[in-house]
Amino acid sequence: MAYCQAMKISQKGLYALQAMMMLARHYNQGAIRIRDIAYEEALPEKFLELILLELKNARIVESARGAKGGYQLRRAPEEIRLSEIIRLIDGPLAPFGDAEQLRSLIDRDAEHRKLYQIFLDVRDAAAKILENTTLADIVGPKSPRSKKGRKKKDEASVLPMVVHGNPGRSRDE
Repeated sequence: MAYCQAMKISQKGLYALQAMMMLARHYNQGAIRIRDIAYEEALPEKFLELILLELKNARIVESARGAKGGYQLRRAPEEIRLSEIIRLIDGPLAPFGDAEQLRSLIDRDAEHRKLYQIFLDVRDAAAKILENTTLADIVGPKSPRSKKGRKKKDEASVLPMVVHGNPGRSRDE
């Protein structure tokens, strides 16, 4: 049975995290226009609009209309957990499937029980890290890597997880 997978986060989830980090860096500085978020984070503006609308509907960000309009965090960066953002955009935090599925495998597959228990432990550890990490924990002074936060083409970006398209997802964990 091919069960082990890398933790999944969609491109949409990654964009949401990047946008939220930018809003956290500018917390208490007023609303920021979508165009400015998209430019600073090198994100597609139209896709970002949809993401921010989803975050607004979940009451994580708020919008302001008018010349000084844009988006800002509704709560302090210390109060917004990465798990909240990822669950909203991508569903469960499970790097190895949902916990119930793993528990079922542990119960019925005695020969591989210890292996599945390790997967459950990894899943629980990853979820705990994301539950205990806030936006404030991951933002700090802007790095001087290049102008306006845009990455250079030859600059590698390393992620501790595999980024996938937005696969069908379940909200159950």
